[in-house]
Amino acid sequence: MNDDERYMQTAINLAKNAVGRTSPNPMVGAVIVKNNRIIGCGWHKKAGTPHAEIHALQAAGELSQGATLYVSLEPCSHFGRTPPCCDAVIKAGIKRVVVAITDPNPKVSGRGIKKMRDAGLEVVTGVLENEAAKLNEVFFKWIETGFPFITIKSAMSLDGKTATASGQSKWITNEASRTYGHHLRDINDAIMVGINTIIADNPTLTTRLAAGGKNPIRIIADSTGRIPLDAAVLNDNAALTLVVVTAKASPLKIAALKAKKNVDVIIADAAETAGINLTDLFKQLAQREICSILIEGGATLIGNIVEEKLADKAYFFIAPKIVGGKSAKSAVEGPGIENLADALTLASPVIKNLDGDFLISGNLNKGGTPHCSQE
Repeated sequence: MNDDERYMQTAINLAKNAVGRTSPNPMVGAVIVKNNRIIGCGWHKKAGTPHAEIHALQAAGELSQGATLYVSLEPCSHFGRTPPCCDAVIKAGIKRVVVAITDPNPKVSGRGIKKMRDAGLEVVTGVLENEAAKLNEVFFKWIETGFPFITIKSAMSLDGKTATASGQSKWITNEASRTYGHHLRDINDAIMVGINTIIADNPTLTTRLAAGGKNPIRIIADSTGRIPLDAAVLNDNAALTLVVVTAKASPLKIAALKAKKNVDVIIADAAETAGINLTDLFKQLAQREICSILIEGGATLIGNIVEEKLADKAYFFIAPKIVGGKSAKSAVEGPGIENLADALTLASPVIKNLDGDFLISGNLNKGGTPHCSQE
């Protein structure tokens, strides 16, 4: 790495301190360097609070005059929840700005860079651009498409079963896998399950980590409004719960749900065959600034998402156990594909050993031969 890449990598690493905490804003890190020495650094911690550049400028103080700023995303040029960062950068006397990637937000895109250049600052772009794009894959998809970033997650046996034929599923995977699953809840805006999961397991869908964590918004796909009014997610007030129904749900049931504290109802379009039009639902959720959703089940919901190619990423936890049973539940159900050429594949999947369980994860694409890496 040259110096620009090395300092930019530091900025990207700083941004990762806020994973799962900045939505609907991106994660951003900033480093200020003078005479080959870091004199200030910072990262954006939460929407509505100062951006990374401001933290770094405050840390550097008057030393910012004539220094170089490294920032993992183009400084904003508009008034949003906070004032424009590029104005603060110019005012501080920064001489050179190195930007990893342009902000895709139409309110910013290129404007921050232009404003700094017009003020006489040298601006370099594209340093560790791929790493910066990966860092904010959730934000980029939400901004560019108007849809949330969708992650599917399932825990299964070696032969792909999520429960025995009698319905027993606790626990197929080990404690390390379950802890990692709670980490995924912690870093996503929302968690989504189908109504059959609620009826069968009555889960709380909260984050349970030793160090604490953030409870995601809970989304229940329940096209006809079958959710029991005494379900845990409707009564524990641990997080906002969104019950998604269609016009097939009873108006009385909808009213009863809306009367619950910390519960809201979304009326989505019905799918052509049965259930919920997921494309319509995800668009509505994105408009609520829900940028990332973890899909935890059940198999029918995951199957529909896979069938419609709506998923962006997958995490499959695999225990070294063989369950068997023709009627035992599989991780992904639905009609499935007829031709292997139509199968979704993972781009550069990563295999991680979790105390004997294995986690296979990666972004989803179509076709191609994946190349695995191990951790």
